[in-house]
Amino acid sequence: MKPSHRFPSVSDNEFQELLLSLPETEGWTDTLVEYQGYWFLARTFPNVLFMQKHFQAHHQDIILASMPKSGTTWLKSLVFSIVNRSTYSFSDTPLLSSNPHRLVPFIEHIDPKLTSISINPTTSPTLFSTHVPYSFFPDSIKNSNCRVVYICRNPLDTIVSFWHFLTRVHLKWSVDEFAERFCKGEVRFGPLWDHILGYWKESLESPEKVLFLKYEELKDDTVSQVKRLAEFLGFPFSLEEENQGVVDEIIKVCSLRNLKELEMNKNGKSHPLFANESLFRKGEVGDWVNHLSPSIVENLNKITTVLAVYIFTDTQNDEDYCTAGSKAEQKKAEKIAFDVNLEKFDIAAKIKVIKEGPLPI
Repeated sequence: MKPSHRFPSVSDNEFQELLLSLPETEGWTDTLVEYQGYWFLARTFPNVLFMQKHFQAHHQDIILASMPKSGTTWLKSLVFSIVNRSTYSFSDTPLLSSNPHRLVPFIEHIDPKLTSISINPTTSPTLFSTHVPYSFFPDSIKNSNCRVVYICRNPLDTIVSFWHFLTRVHLKWSVDEFAERFCKGEVRFGPLWDHILGYWKESLESPEKVLFLKYEELKDDTVSQVKRLAEFLGFPFSLEEENQGVVDEIIKVCSLRNLKELEMNKNGKSHPLFANESLFRKGEVGDWVNHLSPSIVENLNKITTVLAVYIFTDTQNDEDYCTAGSKAEQKKAEKIAFDVNLEKFDIAAKIKVIKEGPLPI
């Protein structure tokens, strides 16, 4: 396959003046810079800007989005298996020999100096992933027919998982110190709550283009959620496939237990800074109770209260949601509930120091 011309040429100095003007703070391993309300690694920030300005999406692309350590690796393996199930058998799937992050590359990790690249030459549609907020998407993504899947995880578990991951790359902070930075929003691609809300809002406004998945629901009812995911992507399972156990086989191949036992994930390396094995830990729901102090949990709950109200609870129990008749009316009622809560949450999101007290809700 010929290289996909996704990027024009770029000057090494294209974003240097902007980079030098941005507020910065010391992160856990590198300097962070703030831009348009979000924090990014200073050394990779030009790649994010380059993606925002130059990336050319195609209508058939699939973009997988998340905050770090929110189920990204699992989502990549599931989507790769769903869209390629007619190309590979379960005994020769590339997941057995390649880490999911190699099969579904991060757009913001692509070298900006490349004028053309060959990506996923064996797959159609083309799969990409990203950690950037929705507001940073280029117009080529927003205005195309490509589909976006966002996976969201309970922030408490995200923090613990992220902390464990970073301790393997020489993080010296305690889990509570790390969590305090989360409370201030000073984390890569954070604040986390703004990141989540951006994709949630877009999923309500454009449900045919953006699917919002919850990690906890994917864990609790994997079969139904995988079928929902396949339907959204345009690769629904036939009744024959379901009867043949194709859904169950995909879930088995993509399970944490299976992936972490593969040789290339135990000893391989897909990134110069960390080994593949650091990408796989427990994947459990609620593991935060074994790590976070009560005071940190209290502070985080102040921040995530509104998230819990309308994202981490069952919206179908909401009175307005239940009285809505059609799907369109349900979406409208859900959107109204979102806007009401978002108005309250915007106040809370501006609180940088948790000591100022509980949320005004």
